[in-house]
Amino acid sequence: MAQSMKIAIVDDEQDMRQSISQWLALSGYDTETFPSAEDALKALGAEYPGIVISDIKMPGMDGMQFLKKLMGADSSLPVIMITGHGDVPMAVEAMRVGAYDFLEKPFNPDRMTQLAKKATNARRLTLDARALRRELSDGDQIMNKLIGASPVMARLKEDILDLGQADGHVLIDGETGTGKTLVAHALHAVGSRAGKKFVLVSCGAFEEDALAKRLFGPMNPEDSQLPAVEEARGGTLVLEDIESLSDALQAKLLNVINEQGTPAETRIVAISNMQEQDRTCEDALRADLFYRLAALRITVPPLRQRGEDILTLFTRLSEQFSEEYGCDAPKVTAQEAAQLLQAPWPGNVRQLINLAERAVLQSRRSEGTIASLLMSDHEEMQPVVTTEGKPLKEYVEAFERMLIDNTMRRHRGSISGVMEELCLPRRTLNEKMAKYSLQRADYL
Repeated sequence: MAQSMKIAIVDDEQDMRQSISQWLALSGYDTETFPSAEDALKALGAEYPGIVISDIKMPGMDGMQFLKKLMGADSSLPVIMITGHGDVPMAVEAMRVGAYDFLEKPFNPDRMTQLAKKATNARRLTLDARALRRELSDGDQIMNKLIGASPVMARLKEDILDLGQADGHVLIDGETGTGKTLVAHALHAVGSRAGKKFVLVSCGAFEEDALAKRLFGPMNPEDSQLPAVEEARGGTLVLEDIESLSDALQAKLLNVINEQGTPAETRIVAISNMQEQDRTCEDALRADLFYRLAALRITVPPLRQRGEDILTLFTRLSEQFSEEYGCDAPKVTAQEAAQLLQAPWPGNVRQLINLAERAVLQSRRSEGTIASLLMSDHEEMQPVVTTEGKPLKEYVEAFERMLIDNTMRRHRGSISGVMEELCLPRRTLNEKMAKYSLQRADYL
């Protein structure tokens, strides 16, 4: 859910504070007012979820001093300054110090609303980016994003924890949509480089000259970023679509790796998306580079090998989308659960995310079924509940576990609520929860 943005209004004149607050409140903003910069500073911090509108001339701490204090705490906080008529030089100085923009009295309220909209949007993007960076640098949080308890996922998590502590370069491969970039983030987050730079470059997104410049430089004087190999120094450099590198760029990358020595100052995580049966990443790269990058290797399992994880993921995703769209999550029938488990999933988790969103939107309109969406994605799939090598009993158990898990989640661990909804006696529910390793404490 998008974070609600506030607007802090700072002005020593009560009438001005109230009129600005009332106008912005009518436009849907959550406002708070302060009669002085000193009072405002007590409430505004580096993570303030909004923007500031401040008069530039105030008794005590004036607007310029206030602005400098705010910029010192958080240089990306949007501050809109209100100046008197003819104070343009002061407004220009405020912009130099870091003000987002300024309004000259008497100002047009619509202009103020437009500025507030732009500034709050910018602030939301900044805070979202910070939250994402924190999340992606938190080993526990990012490992929790690797949802699933299937044997292949348990092995993947073990590999990430083991390889995260190592110094060698890593090659991550696997089918499209399996979450290879998330695994790269996890490797960085659980290792000794967690607090250092994480730089990701999609090699397939650049023409060769632009990619050479992005990776190795030289950069133009006006460019705001360093070449990736410099930017990531001491941290982790992730190269998506590594097979896209030309022979010349492969040679340059190999030189960088050789110059680093052992252990490497910068860890390189290469991600390969090659799927052809007759051509692999090893075929696409020169042998000496391949074996340096593949010193350690992780293959991310496809969704169709993850068993009941498919139902767990679908439940979590549909709950997230139902919250976003303000409606109930669709109910999954036993037939649909079986079809989810036996679908081929060529797009893997990315495809499942799309399906969950479509299922929620479809449910909101009270039309269609999950099965119909599956059939449209996999026209060759037959609406049956068994598949070769997998007995019906496994599908029934998977559905039963999903049903109890969903109901426990909905009732927040209330055993009596679950017993009533599922018409199960206490002993039977306890037995089934023990059978499926479901713990009441996980739902409280």
